[in-house]
Amino acid sequence: MTAPNDIPRDLATACRTWPFEEAKKLLARLNGKLPEKGYVLFQTGYGPSGLPHIGTFQEVARTSMVMNAFHALSDMPTKLICFSDDMDGFRKVPGNVPNPDMLTENLGMPLTKVPDPFGECESFAHYNNKQLNQFLDSFGFEYEFISSTEMYQGGKFDEALLLMLQKYEEIQKAVIPILGKERAATYSPFLPISPSTGKVLQVEITSVDKAAGTITFIDEDDSEQTVPVTGGHVKAQWRPDWALRWFALDVDYEMAGEDLKSSADIAGNITRILGGQKPSGFHYKLFLDEENQKISKSKGNGISIDQWLTYAPNESLSYYVYQRPTSGKKLYFDVIPKAVDEYITFLGKLPTQEPVDEIQNPVWYIHGGELPTGQQTPVSFALLLNLASASNAQDEETMWGFIKLYAPEATPENAPFLARLVKYAVKYYEDFVLPTKSYRAPDAREEAALHNLAERLKALPPKPDGETIQTEVFSAGKENGYDKSELREWFKAIYEVLLGQSQGPRFGSFVELYGVKDSITLIDDALNGKFMQAA
Repeated sequence: MTAPNDIPRDLATACRTWPFEEAKKLLARLNGKLPEKGYVLFQTGYGPSGLPHIGTFQEVARTSMVMNAFHALSDMPTKLICFSDDMDGFRKVPGNVPNPDMLTENLGMPLTKVPDPFGECESFAHYNNKQLNQFLDSFGFEYEFISSTEMYQGGKFDEALLLMLQKYEEIQKAVIPILGKERAATYSPFLPISPSTGKVLQVEITSVDKAAGTITFIDEDDSEQTVPVTGGHVKAQWRPDWALRWFALDVDYEMAGEDLKSSADIAGNITRILGGQKPSGFHYKLFLDEENQKISKSKGNGISIDQWLTYAPNESLSYYVYQRPTSGKKLYFDVIPKAVDEYITFLGKLPTQEPVDEIQNPVWYIHGGELPTGQQTPVSFALLLNLASASNAQDEETMWGFIKLYAPEATPENAPFLARLVKYAVKYYEDFVLPTKSYRAPDAREEAALHNLAERLKALPPKPDGETIQTEVFSAGKENGYDKSELREWFKAIYEVLLGQSQGPRFGSFVELYGVKDSITLIDDALNGKFMQAA
């Protein structure tokens, strides 16, 4: 596997995958020149108002993929930062966390001042930031974490905030056109922090003193207060805040969801008002849940980071977010097995590919040009799931008993990725397959075809391969009236009658793994009504 810096430049320039297209746009924005700060800065943003979810992770993963492509196009140093907007006011209690009453009492407070409902960290923001960092670290991302609270209170935004105050009216005009009449009348780029309550206030600014660097407003206790815009006494409204980051940090690249396109355009205008340049980037389609609803941190719908990693390896999640970022995709539990096996397929191709093909392979982006060791597996995830289903395996030892018959050389020690898959398959089977298994009796044609298949399996020589078995499966169907257009129905019947589910991998491969003898017993048990009786 070829590292990004070793990919020939002509191949990299010709590559049309979306990460390379993004990297080429960034290189054009830079005019091929290294920024004065000495590196190219990639940024991802995160709002810690709820538990991290896959929508949060995908920005870091996809941005890292663009960075890998950029390294193949340029020798410029790069840096990735993950920025947490943890000084934002707490506006809504998520539906998937404990102690909602306590959280409700702290609405309006900066997230780093909201108590941790889990009772583990200094604040709710600290807890969520910790969860995000642990997850990103588990993937091996190289990034720098930056806290909004530390930037504001530590004075690192002071110079840019004073410049924003000098450009106060221009920034107002950049935002007001998209606001309603009532809000436009009182809009200010600055949200003062109440000296009396500590809350982030959405109030009218009664006067601005550009020379003194202060703003004046009416506090919650009806007192008039004047505070500096520096030192953490204010928080910028979110569009100006986005621009503040871009300008103060000199961000070169940041992607965002399609729902933020107009806001990104406004933030870009504000960045130009401040004297900076809008970063390069694109707007990706949002993930949807099973009901085609947008995934939300506050609702807790869709799949959480922890949930995906309970049932599948992290590499499969990276593969899933690589695919078609500008097309909408559903994100629910049923997509997991397919993502795992597609990752395995692309991983298997990579070692024999030439560089021109490597950079078309999603795994090249997932692993940054470094081929992982111990990732090969002789068994697909779908096969493992069906093995668990056929054997009712609810422990890893049972699964390994069948695997050793199929691949005697494989052990948990020398095949660590397969060992992980076995663990995930057992858990996925217990939680998703077993509760939904629904056997049915075969009709007359299906019964005849299954009898025929059992006899064909009995006639096979010892240890037949999957392709030989698959030929017999086809023949049993065709001999019992399933023409070419109906073979899909024949395979569907096999899985519904034998395994209590409507789909699965190639049945020949399954029989090879499960064993011909045990497969014949499985057919006989189904034909004798054993599974229907158990149901």
